[in-house]
Amino acid sequence: MPMTSAQIEADLREAFPDADIHIEDLAGDGDHYRARIVSNAFDGLSRVRQHQLVYQALKGKVGGALHALALETSAPQRN
Repeated sequence: MPMTSAQIEADLREAFPDADIHIEDLAGDGDHYRARIVSNAFDGLSRVRQHQLVYQALKGKVGGALHALALETSAPQRN
């Protein structure tokens, strides 16, 4: 059963409460999403490590209930 964008955001919000999160359903089918996440939790981490944290936050749902997820992660810009 596909996940809704609200379910994805809820899991991400639990792991990254400070984050600016935007979820986009790419195909309108509830199976292919893009997530843009900006969080202080990503500060100083490689892109690979940032994505690993996101996968952990989604609790093993990627590849199952969540078929495809394109990730865009970053730490907030510092002035």
